[in-house]
Amino acid sequence: MFTNNQRQEERTGKYGTPRVQYLQELVTRFQNASDEETKEQIVANLANFAYDPYNYTFLRQLNVIELFLDCITEPNERLVEFGVGGICNCCADPANAALVTQSGGIPLVIQCLSSPVRNTVNYSLGALYYLCNASNKKEILKPEVVDVIKRYAAAGEVSVSFSNLAQAFLDKHVSDLK
Repeated sequence: MFTNNQRQEERTGKYGTPRVQYLQELVTRFQNASDEETKEQIVANLANFAYDPYNYTFLRQLNVIELFLDCITEPNERLVEFGVGGICNCCADPANAALVTQSGGIPLVIQCLSSPVRNTVNYSLGALYYLCNASNKKEILKPEVVDVIKRYAAAGEVSVSFSNLAQAFLDKHVSDLK
């Protein structure tokens, strides 16, 4: 369920931790964490918060979107999965999508299309769906990227989710298929 100020106040109570403070604590814990499992759990939690429009401003304010992008560059596949999941969850918002684009995130998300982790591929397809617009279509709709997405669209017997997401992307962004 999406949150608003009233619902947030009801859920946290008079003495609860404000959302921005809680998210800041998660970011600080991530930065101070030394073991991979703790980092994975924190990024997964942040990615879950990234789906709610109530949190979008806080995520930008706390540089969480940049944290997600940093995770995509890690060798740890779970950090990559949760990082691109966070990007996917928040980039339906145009301001977040613009930040991902300005931060050089498009090549990182495209790179995730070749991940061996199914969720990572799903999240990257979803993120590209939201990221693709008139100002960056040339960067995203390169022939090699479109070919990969077309292969996912044709792979319905292997993965219905890949196929459906890829087909939605093609239907919206690749005009020669219409």
